[in-house]
Amino acid sequence: MKKILLIGLLLAAVFTVYFFVSDKKNIISSSESEIDKRMEYQVAQIKEFLRNNSKYNKKVAFLIDMKVPSGKNRFFVYDLKENKIIDKGLVAHGSGSETGIKGKLKFSNVPNSLSTSLGKYYIGNHYNGKFGKAYKLYGLDATNSNAFKRDIVFHYYYDVPYKEKDGYICNSYGCPMVNKKYFQRMAEIIDSSESDILLNIYY
Repeated sequence: MKKILLIGLLLAAVFTVYFFVSDKKNIISSSESEIDKRMEYQVAQIKEFLRNNSKYNKKVAFLIDMKVPSGKNRFFVYDLKENKIIDKGLVAHGSGSETGIKGKLKFSNVPNSLSTSLGKYYIGNHYNGKFGKAYKLYGLDATNSNAFKRDIVFHYYYDVPYKEKDGYICNSYGCPMVNKKYFQRMAEIIDSSESDILLNIYY
C-alpha cells in the first residue's frame, strides 16, 4: 500500500512539473508572439512611410519596443529587404517615463520631462559630447517633434549592461541609451549608410 501511495505521489509530482514547464513555455511563446506582431505592424508602417520618403535608408531600420522590459533585448536592427532581425540589444528609457507601476510606462514630448517620446526619428550626424560619441535625433511625428530641442540623442552609457538580465536596467534622461559595445556596432551601420536611418520607438 505504501509503495502504491509513493508511486502515486511521484506521478503527481511529475505531472505537476510537466504542466508547469508547459505553461511557462506557453507564456514565453505568447510573449514572443506579441513582440513579433507589434514589430510586424511597425515594419509595415515604416515601409509605407519610406515609399513616400526616398531620402531615408530603405535597407535597414532601428526599432525599439517599449512594451519589452528594459532588462531584455528590445532594440532591434531590422533588415527591410530580407524581413528579419539582424541584431538586438538592451536600451534604456527616460526616468520620466516611469509610472511606479510594474510594466507600465508613460511618454512625453514636453521639454524637461525626462521622458521617452514615441514615434519615428531619423538619425542625424554624430558629435562628441559628455557621453562620448552620440548621434542627433530628429522627430518625425507630433509625439516626438521636440526631440532636437530636448537634446534627445542616441548614445552609450557604461551602466547599461551588454547582456540581458532579470529585472530592469538604469534610466536615461529621455534618450535611447545603450551599452558601449552595442553602440559601436550600431555606429558602424549608421556611419556606413549613405542615407539617414529611421529609428522607431513604439509601445
